[in-house]
Amino acid sequence: MIEISRIDGQFRGWDELLALILSSFAYMEGVIDPPSSAHRLTLALLAQKARDEMAFIAKDGRSLVGCIFLKLELRCVYVGKLAVAPDRQGKGIGRRLLDVAETVAREHGVPALRLETRIELAANHAGFFRWGFLKTGENSHPGYARVTSIEMTKQLG
Repeated sequence: MIEISRIDGQFRGWDELLALILSSFAYMEGVIDPPSSAHRLTLALLAQKARDEMAFIAKDGRSLVGCIFLKLELRCVYVGKLAVAPDRQGKGIGRRLLDVAETVAREHGVPALRLETRIELAANHAGFFRWGFLKTGENSHPGYARVTSIEMTKQLG
């Protein structure tokens, strides 16, 4: 049974969380340019990110199987570092983590979720579209003249 909880000051599983993020983003290596910011994460940076944002983990018993980081913005909640263990993808864990994001947005009175996904990751675009996200913009990373990511937004009813 999957349990989702917010990371708090008692959390001690930083190594496992970093490994989860890196393993779930590994398929992007050699596919996206520039490389994922996940590679710049350290244990200290990850702990700081969890303090600066709202971080939730999904566990199946003792196993960490997913996470999501949420940042409250003026008109939305930004969804970042949504990660599901590779061997657990396609089982509804990502959807459950996005449900938590929707709850957080409603609790804070903001009408939407927002995320960015790399331009090369068409399967991700399709998955987020199925979950109710629509393309709302295109962005370029610093130093790139071409589009490197798209912004997607889900309006909450």
